[in-house]
Amino acid sequence: MNEKKYRDRLARIRAVAVYLGSGGEVGQVYKDAVADFGRFLALHGITLVFGGSNVGTMKLLADTVLENGGKTVGVFTRSLSGKLVRNDLTESVMTGTLSERKAEMIRRADAIVALPGSFGTWDELFDALALRKLRSGHKCPVGVLNVNGYFDHLLAFVAHSVEVGFTSPRNADLLLSGKTPDELFRRLAGNLTDPAAGSGN
Repeated sequence: MNEKKYRDRLARIRAVAVYLGSGGEVGQVYKDAVADFGRFLALHGITLVFGGSNVGTMKLLADTVLENGGKTVGVFTRSLSGKLVRNDLTESVMTGTLSERKAEMIRRADAIVALPGSFGTWDELFDALALRKLRSGHKCPVGVLNVNGYFDHLLAFVAHSVEVGFTSPRNADLLLSGKTPDELFRRLAGNLTDPAAGSGN
């Protein structure tokens, strides 16, 4: 994809749903990558749609986007502890359940990205992929930011699933990856569907 085509297609990604860790103490390489990702979103005018938590790398990502003049949408569940709910976001949305939260994040997104995280992040990522392969599902391209090889084993597992016949090569190709925000967004932009199909945003 040439540079002009990339820029034109990137401009169609107005909002990205991001799944990432909300707890735990992680290494500096992951914190730096999250901050770089946040700056990329703000620089390109891409709204961050995320789980809204005020801890962990979720907090760092939202802080970075806001500090660089970007927009943030936090999608919360009513069961979330009040002390974790941020009040400084561009927009806050409250849902009743985690399933509703996931659906709302996808509804608002033009692309979906998983950053390093744990069970919740993995659940959201695979839920998005499972929906993406359905004709009745969403049309957002789905990718992972492969920081420091974090998703290497996951990508290898998907390849193994293809080898043994459980996953088709076509469906395996639905999971995109990149080591930097620019590399990842080039792949996401290259996998956008026709504008007429829409993404629900």
